[in-house]
Amino acid sequence: MAISKLGVAGIITGGIGALAVTTNPGAAGYRQYVEIKIKTELKDQICTQVAEDHGAWLESQCHLLIGTASPYLTEAIASQTERQNFYLFSLYQADLSLPAPLPEYQVATI
Repeated sequence: MAISKLGVAGIITGGIGALAVTTNPGAAGYRQYVEIKIKTELKDQICTQVAEDHGAWLESQCHLLIGTASPYLTEAIASQTERQNFYLFSLYQADLSLPAPLPEYQVATI
């Protein structure tokens, strides 16, 4: 018995949909993602800018500060994040206001 192309396409689509639903991260998965992303993004962007503006010594202090503050930043972002769950994927949006001289951030993650 031959399976039609439409049947195969349906099975593949159903499999991809089931995979997307089961791998759609919840709040805990998003929190882990945010913690890793904070450490890398802030160190890469902000600390680099600090080094350019104020010297290499402050860059190392910036890395230390971000490493120490990342759990608090993660919690702040998680508490200000809204999740829109579309079952196949989720859209996370957060507006984060940091103390001066740090900029405000608007983050959207799928």
